Amino acid sequence: MQHFFSLLQETPMPEAQEASPFFSVEHWMEVLRDRGPSVLLALLALFVTFRVARIASNLTVRASERAKVDRTLALFFGKLVRWLVVVLGLLVVLGMFGIETASFAVVLGAAGFAIGMALQGTLGNFASGVMLLVFRPFRVGDVVNVGGITGKVLEIGLFSTQLDTPDGRRIIVPNGSVYGSTIENVTHNPKRRADVAVGVDYAADLDRTREVLEKAAASVPQRDPELGHQVVCTGLGASSVDWVVRVWCRTEDYWPCKEATTVAIKKELDAAGIGIPFPQLDVHLDQAVS
Repeated sequence: MQHFFSLLQETPMPEAQEASPFFSVEHWMEVLRDRGPSVLLALLALFVTFRVARIASNLTVRASERAKVDRTLALFFGKLVRWLVVVLGLLVVLGMFGIETASFAVVLGAAGFAIGMALQGTLGNFASGVMLLVFRPFRVGDVVNVGGITGKVLEIGLFSTQLDTPDGRRIIVPNGSVYGSTIENVTHNPKRRADVAVGVDYAADLDRTREVLEKAAASVPQRDPELGHQVVCTGLGASSVDWVVRVWCRTEDYWPCKEATTVAIKKELDAAGIGIPFPQLDVHLDQAVS
C-alpha cells in the first residue's frame, strides 16, 4: 500500500492543455495577412469573369440575330458562351490558389464523354435541330411532309418539331427523324399546279375532247392568268383515253383550285356528251337444262 502511494507521488501530473490557436485572434490576423491579397484578387477575378461572361453572351446573341440566326438558337449560343467563360474563369481562380487544374480538365472531359454516350439520341436530335435552324428548309407556318407526316409547322425546337395536321392533330416529331428524311415543303413556292386526271371514252373525238377540257380549265376562278393551264393526253388505258388537266394557281388556293377544276371538267364533259368510263362487271348465269 505504501508502495502504491509512493508511485502516485512520483507520477507527474499532466499540465493544463494549451488553448487551440485556431480560435485566437492572432491566428486569423496572420491568415488575413498571408491570404488576404490572394482572396481579394480571386473575388475580383470572379467578378470580372461573370461580367465578361454576361457581355460575351449578349454580344453572341446580337451577332447571331444580325446573321439572321433563329432566336432560339441565338439564345442557346449566348448561354453556351456564357458558361464557357465562367468555367474558364473558375479554372483560373483555382490556379491562383495553387490547385492543379489539369485534373479538373480531365474530369470534365470524362464527364462530357459519359454524358454524350448516355444522351446519344438526344444529342443527335439537338444537332439536327441546330441544322434545321441554320439551313431553314422550312419555317413556322409552312406546310411540310416529313417522314410520311403532312402538317403545318407550329414550332421548330432544338430537340423536336411540332406539326398540326389538317384534321386537327398535334404531332411532335424528333428532329433526328425530320432532318434524316426527305423534307417536302409544300408551301415554299408562291405558286403551285393542281393536276386532275380524267379518262374519256374511246369513241370521243380527240380534238373535241381537248377543246372541252381547255374550256373547263379556263373557267376555273383560281387559275393564275400568267402561268395558265395545260391539257395533256397521257396515254391509252385499258378502257379509256387518259388525260391530265393542269391548272396553275396561288399556293394558298391549291385545294379550292383542284376542286373547281374537277367540277368544271365533269360539267363540261357532261354538257358535250363525252362519257367517262368506269369499271364494269358483266355476270353471265348459265342455267342447267334439266
